[in-house]
Amino acid sequence: MYSVLIPVDRDEARASNQASYVSQLPDATDTVEATVLYVVPPDEFADAAEVAFDDIDAAVQAANQLEAAGVSVTRMVDDGGVAQQIVRTATELDSDEIVVGGRKRSGVSKVLLGSTAQDVLLSAERPVTITGESVVLGDGIRRVLVPVDTSEERARNQAKYLTSLPNIPDSVEATVLFVFPHQDYKGAPSHDFEEVDAAVTAAEHLEAKGISVERVAVGGEVGRKILDAATDRDADSIVIGGRKRSGIANVLLGGTTQDIMLAAERPVTLTG
Repeated sequence: MYSVLIPVDRDEARASNQASYVSQLPDATDTVEATVLYVVPPDEFADAAEVAFDDIDAAVQAANQLEAAGVSVTRMVDDGGVAQQIVRTATELDSDEIVVGGRKRSGVSKVLLGSTAQDVLLSAERPVTITGESVVLGDGIRRVLVPVDTSEERARNQAKYLTSLPNIPDSVEATVLFVFPHQDYKGAPSHDFEEVDAAVTAAEHLEAKGISVERVAVGGEVGRKILDAATDRDADSIVIGGRKRSGIANVLLGGTTQDIMLAAERPVTLTG
């Protein structure tokens, strides 16, 4: 079975989007086990023993929606530091994926993901999907965009995530994309997919598992080309191999990764 942890806050719309994403994983009725988790934050001045799952409307919304779709659900309440408890629970359950409902917030100089979502992204040693606040998923074959950079390790992890999904290969079609940064001017070098070892690694790994792969190489501004490719192909999701970077005061996701997570109008999975 494919185990998914769904940590929710009190926002019912986000919880519903998280549940929609999970219920439309390949063959979810027969292959997915979902755990809906509400973590009582320290500022609520209560602990898990004092908070009933059924008192959290967003949690009930997600659980009921999943069960209505035929997905097996475990309902859980815990307490503590929210991000830390989410990561701890995922480890204890050996979850294959964490599905969070990140949101945009205004920071001092830029828009950032909600702090809990960002902390989970940076801390979890497993794929994390951000569904956001506006999720529309197609039916049938899942069309996934896999933009890679020059890291073969990250590309391999992106491909491994896709091949770990239920009912592979019949449920997924993938586009592996490499963007040659800013090479969209007249006279730019040719954009040859086969010259990029990481792109070839991802494509070959997917094809070895029987997944249909489109190989694409273009030039231009990386984030914009990724978002355009997702829109042009009506991708159901984007699977990226983000990385951690040290900032002045915080560890942040790579700039392109964060830009895509904030701007994409579809779920984004970070594999690391």
